[in-house]
Amino acid sequence: MLTIKQIEHVLSTMGDMFPDAECELTHSNPFELTIAVLLSAQATDALVNKVTPTLFSKYKSTEDYIQVPLEELENDIKRIGLFRSKAKNIKKLCQSLIENYGGEIPKERSELVKLAGVGRKTANVVASVAFGEPAIAVDTHVERVSKRLGICKWKDSVLEVEKTLMRKIPKEEWSVTHHRLIFFGRYHCKAQSPRCEECPLLEICREGKKRMKKRGVVV
Repeated sequence: MLTIKQIEHVLSTMGDMFPDAECELTHSNPFELTIAVLLSAQATDALVNKVTPTLFSKYKSTEDYIQVPLEELENDIKRIGLFRSKAKNIKKLCQSLIENYGGEIPKERSELVKLAGVGRKTANVVASVAFGEPAIAVDTHVERVSKRLGICKWKDSVLEVEKTLMRKIPKEEWSVTHHRLIFFGRYHCKAQSPRCEECPLLEICREGKKRMKKRGVVV
């Protein structure tokens, strides 16, 4: 496991590599962001961004989503995995917003997770990106990078990874760290082809050292 000093070095290095890391999902308000994050489950942001411009042009309010037939909404998002369940959740979410929140996305995470299709990760993203609340949303990139580097344990659950990161990273850095971990995992420490040979964190990365050793490279 990395020490606090090593973690500080990791975060500083990621900051140098990705100083402008931010949410890459296309959106213009909290409602659109929530829909986009819901759609991004088990799908890439790039794919979601190919669908949402047309979607958000067609559906501008909660009422628009509620009034459209389910089959039509499914067709609008069919390029995205799990589109049938996501279409149902979008309609349920919009109905709940009207009935319980005056048609607006709630700011509190405890309320966000009550919405259909909104889990802890989605709630953290919306709270952080839309409302500026400190949060670390653990997606596949954040989990992979945290475990590869040794910030967290391999056996840790997603919730345990989140709690560990929150404990080891200053609260005021949670949100920016979330985005930098995502960018590091998405563009550098990839799932299948991590760029270990050119990684500035190789010396303290347990996974990277193992990979390089298998290639016959001494680190």
